Amino acid sequence: MSENRPPLPPFTLETARQKVRGAEDGWNSCDPERVSLVYTPDSVWRNRAEFVTGRADIVEFLQRKWARELEYRLIKELWAFTDNRIAVRFAYEWHDDAGNWFRSYGNENWEFAPNGLMQRRIASINDLPIKSDERKYHWDRSGPRPQGHPGLSDLGL
Repeated sequence: MSENRPPLPPFTLETARQKVRGAEDGWNSCDPERVSLVYTPDSVWRNRAEFVTGRADIVEFLQRKWARELEYRLIKELWAFTDNRIAVRFAYEWHDDAGNWFRSYGNENWEFAPNGLMQRRIASINDLPIKSDERKYHWDRSGPRPQGHPGLSDLGL
């Protein structure tokens, strides 16, 4: 494993928060190739009821996801961490091709290799239909969540 993706385990509160924000920014890019590079080549996922193994499957999964979940905006928040594991909670907003809006809530458990690449991701997610005027995420889709935008706890989520 010659690739390194700092911060590296073991995590501190500061480096765990950096890892979470980095993941949020990457996923908000909606770029499957970019996102796949933070995972080990043989990374194993459970996402809802789908099981994914390896970067090629991750790219394919994310392409399908973001073709279906339009105007995707995500906020992640650190929940807990240990030496090489991080738990996060998250919520993201999106709409389908019929214009129906959703807020998807979930939890993820992450396990990292010594080089800082994620080797395991376990995600549980629930979707809540919302009205357009109930949306809370309004930043420009061309970039990450602005530093001044409230996080999940600030938004009461």
